[in-house]
Amino acid sequence: MLNIDIVADFVCPWCFIGKRRLETAIAAVRHEHPELLVNTRWRPFFLNPDTPPEGEPYLPFLERKFGSLAAVEDLFERVRTGGRPYGLDFAFERIALRANTLLAHRLIHWAQRRGNANALVERLFVAQFQRGEAIGDPATLSGIAEECGYPAAEWAAWRDADSDVEALWADEHSLRTRGINMVPTFIVGGSKVVVGAEEPAILAGAMREALGR
Repeated sequence: MLNIDIVADFVCPWCFIGKRRLETAIAAVRHEHPELLVNTRWRPFFLNPDTPPEGEPYLPFLERKFGSLAAVEDLFERVRTGGRPYGLDFAFERIALRANTLLAHRLIHWAQRRGNANALVERLFVAQFQRGEAIGDPATLSGIAEECGYPAAEWAAWRDADSDVEALWADEHSLRTRGINMVPTFIVGGSKVVVGAEEPAILAGAMREALGR
């Protein structure tokens, strides 16, 4: 068994690309070692912790952050180029709001208590970057959870209790204290750290090193 922690935020397009690159790396290592079991766990990171709960207009925020619409368009094109080899088509034009991702992270935290949540993570990235769905909206997240097979009533009860919020912030703080300040970051085997959406060969190399192979 190889444990891989993925530190990510759902408004980071490179985290979506990083997920696909990690999947490619896992497939390569499993081809060499068919018996390999990989356990992935998604960890919270808040790129924009000051985002209002209701979100805020997406493109104006990016223009302020990067200085101009031209700079934003250049960024979009770099992301599209990075995603194409992995079957990802980014539809930035569909994104209306910069989302507050606390509730999305809470949904994944809750889902991982029940088992592997990779399919739900994938659906959240699709919602954000391909469908333009508001992943900070409680009703939208409830619909996504139910679509992925989770009991909506149980999620709603957990969501409304707010009992996990402090634990999520504490986990994020612990990661920053460890020196993680960029997403995605992959923690392979508990100690090998790969920063950024690196190519599958680099991620596979980290996996082999963690396995001692």
